[in-house]
Amino acid sequence: MEYSPINSYRDLMVWQRSMALAESSYRIAASLPGDEKYGLVSQIRRAAVSIPANMAEGHGRETTGSFIQFLRISQGSLKELETHFLLAERLSLASAEQMRPLHQECDEIGRMLRALIRSLQDHKEAN
Repeated sequence: MEYSPINSYRDLMVWQRSMALAESSYRIAASLPGDEKYGLVSQIRRAAVSIPANMAEGHGRETTGSFIQFLRISQGSLKELETHFLLAERLSLASAEQMRPLHQECDEIGRMLRALIRSLQDHKEAN
């Protein structure tokens, strides 16, 4: 299989899905109580934006090793976001029904990130 370089992070399906997740995260955060503005709302927004932003930054570094490192940071931000969602549910600030599609999207993005990292590592090792 021939390696095809990624011309833009915007071409990556995982980046596109992460942007959509960030939008959904902003919407769910906006529905949280006002007294959470500097708590969960802020944390959800920051973690959600960090996922695609780190993909973009890593791609901009123009080395495979840096890109992989930033993809791993995106993975960490994804896990952080999932934790904020779980806490919102536990505190009854959001229902399990509201959060289910977000959890499913987090799972899928996590799989996509792991696959991209593996692919980049395999390519790096082959060269």
